[in-house]
Amino acid sequence: MGKESGLGDNFYSGGYDLSGDTNSLSNISCPKTVDEVPGIDVYAQERIELTRDGQIEWVSYFNPAASRAHPVLSALPTSDVVVSYFRGTTLGNPVACLVGKQINYDGNRPTSGALRMQVQALANGYGLEWGRSLTAGKRTDSAATNGASIDTTASASFGGQAYLQVFAFTGTDVTIKIQDSADDSTFADVASLAFTQVTAAPTTQRIAISNTATIRRYVRAVTVTTGGFSSVTFAVMINKNQIAGTVF
Repeated sequence: MGKESGLGDNFYSGGYDLSGDTNSLSNISCPKTVDEVPGIDVYAQERIELTRDGQIEWVSYFNPAASRAHPVLSALPTSDVVVSYFRGTTLGNPVACLVGKQINYDGNRPTSGALRMQVQALANGYGLEWGRSLTAGKRTDSAATNGASIDTTASASFGGQAYLQVFAFTGTDVTIKIQDSADDSTFADVASLAFTQVTAAPTTQRIAISNTATIRRYVRAVTVTTGGFSSVTFAVMINKNQIAGTVF
């Protein structure tokens, strides 16, 4: 795969699709705190890694329509929000997610008359995570569905984390869960990688499994129901850890 532009990206926050109201993303980062620990017998600095952080900063247009940028972002919720940046809307593309606090909604109106809002979300409890999309941007199911799989090239026994954004829902209930397979033919549920049952939207969630759990090569997102549903629109990302000892 060659170099890519940032054209055709999507941006979601708190179960709302803000892609069309987002001008740009100025910072997607996972800074780490370090402790400087040089001994008196060394000639250069030594450091050990401490806590992991995360932040996403973006510029939003002022759109006061229902469920668009202004009513969603100006609310400045005190609870955590899930923010997701989808690098394109092709299945398996990179995605950056964090659970964090939206800390501002700052307007800038120059003499030209343009109106832009500066917004920042700072991670809370977990650092920013890069993973891969299990939906091609937003996906809409009208009944229980087995989604298409992605190839992660190999099985790994280092656990993983997953993020869910649900934008719209009609029906009684739906459960969105992650399945894996060794051969891209026979799939099974990944233990503890099922999101909480959805009965209303918008909603978001982050789930994680032990960093010693195995996730096989092929991975997909599926929907199941007990009471039925007629429509659910959602997006899923998985971060399948690639090294031992990863703790988010």
